[in-house]
Amino acid sequence: MRESRVLVVDDDHAVRDVVRRYLERAGYAVDLADDGETALRRHDERRPDLVVLDLMLPGVGGLEVCRRIRERGPVPVVMLTALGEESDRVLGLELGADDYVVKPFSPRELVLRVSSVLRRATSAPPRAQEPLVDGSLVLDPAARRCELDGVELSLTTREFDLLAFLLRHPKRAFSRAELLESVWGWDFGDQSTVTVHMRRLREKIETRPDRPDRISTVWGVGYRYDPEDERWTS
Repeated sequence: MRESRVLVVDDDHAVRDVVRRYLERAGYAVDLADDGETALRRHDERRPDLVVLDLMLPGVGGLEVCRRIRERGPVPVVMLTALGEESDRVLGLELGADDYVVKPFSPRELVLRVSSVLRRATSAPPRAQEPLVDGSLVLDPAARRCELDGVELSLTTREFDLLAFLLRHPKRAFSRAELLESVWGWDFGDQSTVTVHMRRLREKIETRPDRPDRISTVWGVGYRYDPEDERWTS
């Protein structure tokens, strides 16, 4: 089995070197880029299994690199952001990034995040696992495909896993901390990433995302998936 390849994009040589050493020590092959254009070229030359992407890059910025990578295919992206870049961090998640780590960060934590994202992106569910169906929404875990009204949805790795989890546990309310642990595999981290992914998921599966009827907000608790035969009609 080949080792997973990670593309690390950061204009700070010291950060690139530290991240490279920790990832290689964890068994990953690593490619490096110090600006956006080089990152896109490296991506196209040797398609990585995951990209670690700094948002603050010279030339083509990190958000634009993230957007272009998502256009090329479903390669997981873990963003590196500065503490004060919350709006950019949210926008990066909305562009399809799978996770983020705030600078200054622990290299060990970054490796854990990379491993978690890769594990979920590459794990194959049992062949016997049946599709999850709720009315016109059909999610096939084995094929990693989801359709609504016969049209395939473009879901990121996290969005797919989040929806699959909710469909497997209908009518039960989960807190953001529970979703973070069950879907992301973390028992720590910024819970706002759950909020952003939930909003993105609603935009893709709800008729009216501002008045969702599939994924309900349970005030003071978190979120609940309501199957078709349990929804309120208005």
